[in-house]
Amino acid sequence: MKPIRSLMFVPGHKASWIAKIPTFGADAIVLDLEDSVPHALKEKARSTVAAAIPDLAGGKSKLFVRTNRGHHSYDVDDLRAVVQPGLNGIFVSKAEDPTDIELLHRLISEIEQKKGMAIGSTRLVVPIETAGASQFAFEIASHPRLDHLIAVSARGADLERNLGFTWTAEGTETLYHRSRAVIASRAAKKPFPIGGMWQDVHDAEGLRRQAKFNKQLGFTGEIVLHPAQVVVVNEIYSPSAEEIDHYRGLIAAFAEAEKKGDGAVMYRGEHIDIAHAVTAREFLELWDLA
Repeated sequence: MKPIRSLMFVPGHKASWIAKIPTFGADAIVLDLEDSVPHALKEKARSTVAAAIPDLAGGKSKLFVRTNRGHHSYDVDDLRAVVQPGLNGIFVSKAEDPTDIELLHRLISEIEQKKGMAIGSTRLVVPIETAGASQFAFEIASHPRLDHLIAVSARGADLERNLGFTWTAEGTETLYHRSRAVIASRAAKKPFPIGGMWQDVHDAEGLRRQAKFNKQLGFTGEIVLHPAQVVVVNEIYSPSAEEIDHYRGLIAAFAEAEKKGDGAVMYRGEHIDIAHAVTAREFLELWDLA
């Protein structure tokens, strides 16, 4: 499995937008049946999305659907319509704890079985949107059906309302929330956590600053809302020429040191040893650059 650098939302009732998905360049698409769809258009969106999945399947972008959730359970009609061959997974709405994930797993398993699909083939992407979910981040991330944990930090969204913080562009108020999600994700052996999102689609520099900081924290991708954001995010979360040069040179320097019987060496002014060489090899292997 590779990182998802850019995870782009597309409203499920916008057929004209859905038709353009192959041109967006995002690593993954979330066809949204929830918040971005007016209530009166929910059924239309469900039909539109279900019909679009076969045509979009197998493209360059992984394909997920965010289904609706009521007060007590997930929308089974949504799930029955969209869980089908060609769909990579479900973007989970407002999970609170591991029991929510297990319930969704069982609902999807029943649908997969009835449709002749492999049980577990429909994966889960889970955003941490509440205080409760944040408390259970590791347990949620540990579910075998889950591939990616997401730490959302958008202005005015569910998390801000639930936690009561005041959003800032610097993001210090959500630093613990984001770091907690990264640690939980990696501890659960789900190495590609996703951050986001930057809602001002005209502020590319703000997005760039946020994505760079999220990458420093350990995230490997970002939620985006517009094709213009895809370009920025894909660039930031891709290996730079400087990183590639640094890691290749490090591996070569350490290999030369080992030939001389040394377990450590100075490389470009820094002390390096086997741990640094392992980091360098894993980085290059991840991007097929070894």
